[in-house]
Amino acid sequence: MIKSNEEEINNKKFKLVDLPNLLVVSAKSWFNNNPFNKAAIIAYYAILSLPALIIIIFNIVGSIWGREIVEGEILDEVSRAIGKETAETIKEMMVNDGNKKTSIFATIIGIATLLYGATGVFFQIQNVLDTIWEAKPRFKNGVLETVFGRLKSFGFILIIIFLLLISLVLTSLLSAFAENLKHILSESYVNFIFTFDIFISLAAIYFIFAAMFKILPNANVPWRAVRVGAFLTSCLFVVGKYLLAIYFRELEPASTYGAAGSMILIMLWVSYTSLILFYGAHFTRAYSKKYYLHQPKKIIK
Repeated sequence: MIKSNEEEINNKKFKLVDLPNLLVVSAKSWFNNNPFNKAAIIAYYAILSLPALIIIIFNIVGSIWGREIVEGEILDEVSRAIGKETAETIKEMMVNDGNKKTSIFATIIGIATLLYGATGVFFQIQNVLDTIWEAKPRFKNGVLETVFGRLKSFGFILIIIFLLLISLVLTSLLSAFAENLKHILSESYVNFIFTFDIFISLAAIYFIFAAMFKILPNANVPWRAVRVGAFLTSCLFVVGKYLLAIYFRELEPASTYGAAGSMILIMLWVSYTSLILFYGAHFTRAYSKKYYLHQPKKIIK
């Protein structure tokens, strides 16, 4: 058994003048790692995982916070990012799959299928991150490695559910607070509350990327590198999200595909987002290599 190395920090400290070099090194590494092929694979698995992932998130978070509220929040985000038609397609998935009544045996089989399907896309992301970090498998046994990878993917889904729930709670509280104080406070204070609401959403995105970079790969990624990499990726993601929204709205790339247009939009959005994610992972690796003497590896059993 090989024990995990502790994080060993180099004497170098991050300087702003180092940033251009880090960005260039990350870009070269990103381009040489075949990002477009990997993004296409992630997009394909995202389509396969999407119904199961939506059902799990919708039912778990909806049972706690209310199905209608969760449905509205999810569909609003999808509508802003990809378009109303895609949001309607996802709404049909929620309604059709959420209202089915089946036997206990069928329910158990269905849950197992859902879990396997929902973890598929994150399992593939984990494989890409392992390639970026040149990480070795945690287990020599391929079956154990696959099972452990799926469990990590499911754990990541639970993290997303938790962050979504926290975001919904805080957003609802802030909205109610702002509505009640509209007649008391000035407009600037109310605008500040809504700005804080945007900050909460950005924080949720940041923690999702941080958890992805830290948990999914089979490497002990240093926390300092994770924090910096997740911040850069979050900024790129927010900018990319708005640019993609403009692109989808103005050029309507899905119109060529007719009835399959909504699925094509989802695949395009996931593909473009995956490219940003991969670049962020390469930047995290480049940052870690520059400021850490040794690249720690996970335990191999």
